[in-house]
Amino acid sequence: MDKLKTIVLTALVVMSLIQSYLLAYSMPGLGVTTTPQQQGYVPSEPMGQEEKVENVIFPEDMVLHLGKGKHTVLYPASNFYNLIFGKIKSREFKGFQKSPAVVVDWDDVRDRDQGLELRFGRGVPTQLLSKVLKLEGDVNFLNDVINRIWIYKSSDRDEVRTYFFSADNLTVYESVKADLTAQDVQMYVGYGEYQVNYRKIGDDIYIPEGPIESMQSIVGYDSYSPEQMQRYLFFDPGVTRVISDRGGSQIYTDGKKGLQVEQNGRWISYTDPVAGQGQEDNESQNVYTAIQFINQHGGWDGLHRFVHAGSFEQSAQVLRFQQYYGTYPIIPQETFLFGSMKLRMLQGVVSEYERSLLTLQKKPQKRDIRWLPGGDMVESALEHYTRRLEVTALFPALQASPSDKNKLLLTPVWAVRLIDGTQLVLLPAIQGGYKPQPGEPGGAPLVKQTPSSSGGVGSAGSVGLTDGRMILPGTDSGNAVKTASGSSGVKAGSSIDGTSTASSNAGSGNE
Repeated sequence: MDKLKTIVLTALVVMSLIQSYLLAYSMPGLGVTTTPQQQGYVPSEPMGQEEKVENVIFPEDMVLHLGKGKHTVLYPASNFYNLIFGKIKSREFKGFQKSPAVVVDWDDVRDRDQGLELRFGRGVPTQLLSKVLKLEGDVNFLNDVINRIWIYKSSDRDEVRTYFFSADNLTVYESVKADLTAQDVQMYVGYGEYQVNYRKIGDDIYIPEGPIESMQSIVGYDSYSPEQMQRYLFFDPGVTRVISDRGGSQIYTDGKKGLQVEQNGRWISYTDPVAGQGQEDNESQNVYTAIQFINQHGGWDGLHRFVHAGSFEQSAQVLRFQQYYGTYPIIPQETFLFGSMKLRMLQGVVSEYERSLLTLQKKPQKRDIRWLPGGDMVESALEHYTRRLEVTALFPALQASPSDKNKLLLTPVWAVRLIDGTQLVLLPAIQGGYKPQPGEPGGAPLVKQTPSSSGGVGSAGSVGLTDGRMILPGTDSGNAVKTASGSSGVKAGSSIDGTSTASSNAGSGNE
């Protein structure tokens, strides 16, 4: 009898195990979670390269002060810019002392003392800057936003002063233990000795005395498909549906998240109505989160610079990463979105994400020299700009526009940045690769020579040009004696939007 009970109990246990197995693996939703592969889709391979925070933090430009009122400007990725920034990153900055910004007469320092400014546009949180530079400071310093670093050598004594400027424009932090020498500063400044001279015209805006060499490029591109982006942004693309609106855009949605595809599949806007996590927004942490999000959702196409939001918008924070091609940032045409990635962060979570689906080829298919005008032409354009009071920066840029199939045209322009961060075109480059001659619109100024008592060349009313040539009596600028390299040879008369322009030998903006 006991043997029979044992057999029956054993049979019941076996049947129970079989039933449990069948329930678990035959009935949906009971104890088993299917993987994405079991649901019928496989995540894509990474689309773009990954990036680190230290690679998106760098100065918008560098201003070199050569002393005696001479200045020049270097732009990202140029040889001398990279050389100086690389040396600065190897130095240590300690012993920060907080002071009012008016503690130093900066106008006097600018024109008298040799030095350099590393300008970060709207600023960079110090916590992020410390990932690029070797900084040691107190909590107040590390919680601030820095928009400029000014390093200079006093002209009356052999000492170096280093100041970090707060973005509030009221506070500076002096690093009294900076690992820099007077010889370092002299070496940095020496890199600007043969660059185009710039002059300050107020509001920390510098314009070149002569034209700046740049490149107009036709660049091929590849494109990700909206379906690829869909697979990255939705947990289960199989449950999304597509809605087409009257404007030609497509919207992918799973009932919660939305992915709008515009510009014939070349631009996307992603929204996720995330619930706040109850934490305060920290910009530095948000930047880390945003970079990681981009790494996992489309990746990066070339060099990008982090752009400080400047302010919070309705409890959310907007972060932007501006794309560069060569030494200049890319700005879009009004009707063609391209050149930056924008994310809206809400309590540490990405709630909106905008970007292009185009990836530029590294080498352009065609390049042509174009000259950005300098001198009075730029100053006049700025003075008469309808939104002049809103302008906070002037810089060379590349405006992107569609060209032939799978190609973009990148056109050099002078651009302005307004108080709200908007970037707009001020002046285009001179057409046809024409380089203005000194004394002509867009060219370098003429420099009158003082008559010499010897009666030699230059004594009979000769006029020197800033490119090193000499105009002799009875000759015009086109027949100037060449005392330095360069010549003109293109007849004046090219135009920019109806403005007479010409070409010059003032040199390029950067090596």
